[in-house]
Amino acid sequence: MSPAVLFVAGTDTDVGKTVATAALAVVASARGSVAVMKPAQTGVTGDEPGDLDEVRRLTGLTDLHEGIRLRDPLAPTTAGRREGVPLPSVDTHAKTIGDLAAERELVIVEGAGGLLVGLDEDGHDLADLAGRLEVPFTFVVVARAGLGTLNHAGLTVEALRSRGLPIAGLVIGSWPAEPDLAEQCNLEDLPATTGVPVVGRIPAGAGQLDRQAFTRAAPTWLASLDFG
Repeated sequence: MSPAVLFVAGTDTDVGKTVATAALAVVASARGSVAVMKPAQTGVTGDEPGDLDEVRRLTGLTDLHEGIRLRDPLAPTTAGRREGVPLPSVDTHAKTIGDLAAERELVIVEGAGGLLVGLDEDGHDLADLAGRLEVPFTFVVVARAGLGTLNHAGLTVEALRSRGLPIAGLVIGSWPAEPDLAEQCNLEDLPATTGVPVVGRIPAGAGQLDRQAFTRAAPTWLASLDFG
C-alpha cells in the first residue's frame, strides 16, 4: 500500500531537510494531491518566512501547514520552555496529520532537527509522532554527504528500526558538484552501513534555484525513490 504520510527526518540539523522536502513534494504532486506539514518551526518570529515559505517558493505548492513557531533557533522543547509557550502534543499533531491524509494522496511531514529532537512538553519526538498515526506511513532519512554521515545515518536508521518504523530510503541533502574522496566513498558505503538504499541526491545549491528550474530538476534527483 502506498504511504499516506511521508516523514522527512534528518540525521542532524542543517542537513538539507527543507530542500529535500520541497523536492519530494514536487515528485509526489505529479502523482496526486499533496500537503506539507511542519509540526514545529523554530528560529522565526511573527511573519518571518520559515521552512514552509521556502517550500512554497521552490514548488509553488500552497497546501502547507505549520503546527507552532517559536522564536529561538533551538529544539522545540527548549525553545518552548524558554519562551514560556505550551507546545502542542504529538497526539494533537497526529490528529492534524490524519485529518490532512484523509483528503489527500500524501502528506509530507518535515521534522525539526534530528529524528529524536523533542516536539512536545513530554519530550516525544518525530518517531513517537509516527507511532500515533492510524494511516500508513514511511520515513525518508536526509543525511550529509561528508565525514561523520555513516555514523549519524546508521544511528538514525537503527533508532527507526528499533521502533519498528518503515524506511523508504536515504537522501543526501547536499551533494557537491565535485565530491571529495570521503563523499564518494560514503555514497557507496551508506547502503552497506545502514541497510537502506540511497534513493536521492539533492545537488548543493539547489535551494537557490528559481521555481521553474527546481521543479524541472527535482524528479531527476529522486529518480530511485519508490513511493509504493
